[in-house]
Amino acid sequence: MKLITALLLTVCAATLQSVALAQDWPTKPVRILVGSAPGGGTDAMARAVADRLGPLLKQPVVVENRAGVSNTLAADVTAKATDGHTLLMGVSTAHAIAPHLLKLNYDNDKDLVPVAFVGAVPNVLVVNNALPVDSVQALIKLAKSQPGKLNYATSGSGSTQHIAAELFKDKAGVFMTHIPYRGSGPALVDLVGGQVQLSFDTMPSVIGQIKAGRIRALAVASAKRNPQLPNVPTMAEAGLGGVEMSAWYGIYMPASTPKAVQDRIYTEVTKVLAMPETQTRLSAIGADLTPMTQAQFAAFHASENKRYAELIARKNIKMD
Repeated sequence: MKLITALLLTVCAATLQSVALAQDWPTKPVRILVGSAPGGGTDAMARAVADRLGPLLKQPVVVENRAGVSNTLAADVTAKATDGHTLLMGVSTAHAIAPHLLKLNYDNDKDLVPVAFVGAVPNVLVVNNALPVDSVQALIKLAKSQPGKLNYATSGSGSTQHIAAELFKDKAGVFMTHIPYRGSGPALVDLVGGQVQLSFDTMPSVIGQIKAGRIRALAVASAKRNPQLPNVPTMAEAGLGGVEMSAWYGIYMPASTPKAVQDRIYTEVTKVLAMPETQTRLSAIGADLTPMTQAQFAAFHASENKRYAELIARKNIKMD
């Protein structure tokens, strides 16, 4: 009996200590790392969360861009962070695609833990206004007449933009040249400027430029049309099935983070995502907000890893 009582007291003490840790945390400003340059989809998602998360945590929440290596540079820094106040706005590029194309300096499944799913956005086929095409079929015809002459921009090799383009090339039977950038922001600058002709970027990155008339959207790579672009057909509607691609985003933390702190972040981020102003902000950039528990996010992370591993192997996709 004494042993059981002692064990119960130990468990209770540990529980109280864990609760106290979560209540006291954070003790200094929190940073959310982003693996791409400012102006892209990951950056937009991070800032939408950070702006509302700070008041809930009663500490500043700062977005820090660490662009490079297919969004994995920020993931690498987060995985090795020991300050207890570093989060990562993870994206499918880094957590479901790159592990099957790159030799990483961290273990994607052991060094980072999925904490709070944020949402997903479709990729969109967009072209420079000077390109003489007004449909997917016209683009395919032009690409076939000029093999390798059309350049497509991405936020980096191994990104969803890259995978979507490779699927497009495979299904359409065309050859186009890949121009990888360090994030969607600089890629979009060159797309608008005409240095590259097209892109399969994510909705948050391009929606503003599309609505401003600086680039044209030919199709969305999703199963159904997006409410933000109701007049833009899906790839299937445009006559090219089998090219569906979206990017998803979520908060990751170092695996060493105490579970109580993970739970605190999950709870507060969930509150942020439930705020009408956050939903309006993210819906405006084409995001689909699908609530998940932390366990569901972990299972989703695993299933996406498997899906992309099979896709990359089947299509023999390589890093440029």
